[in-house]
Amino acid sequence: MEGVLKMNMRFILPVIFYLLITILSGCATIKELGKGFVGVSTQVLEDKRKDALKKSFALDYNDCYLKVKDILNQKGKESVVYAQDSKNKMIAIYFSLTDTTPVGIFFTEGPGPNTLIEISSPSTYAKEEIANRIFSGIDALIKPKVILGEES
Repeated sequence: MEGVLKMNMRFILPVIFYLLITILSGCATIKELGKGFVGVSTQVLEDKRKDALKKSFALDYNDCYLKVKDILNQKGKESVVYAQDSKNKMIAIYFSLTDTTPVGIFFTEGPGPNTLIEISSPSTYAKEEIANRIFSGIDALIKPKVILGEES
């Protein structure tokens, strides 16, 4: 019996070691599988990025990012951030507090103080609604304000 246990351990330990190395080595497929299992995968948002709604703003990345976060937290229109990836400059949200449709917000720094924002989602409605909120919200913040009695 003791010989069988030793033989099994010689087989099991290398398999466990190999699985740990594979998982911890950064294998994207395994990571996405795990994220998908717990419901926080961003792969569908990255896949839909080619169909994203896009707009560029004369703001640097940090200002743009902070304004987007403020817009996503506006009272009555809150969205739930379920993933953030600073390396890929992406925020993944659920459409609202009660609607878990995923929406991806991607930032691309341009030359100078310019940032391109791309909104992707498997849902056309969610993509358009979030893009409208963000694009009009940032436009309202960066356009010059009209002073009473003056026209621009």
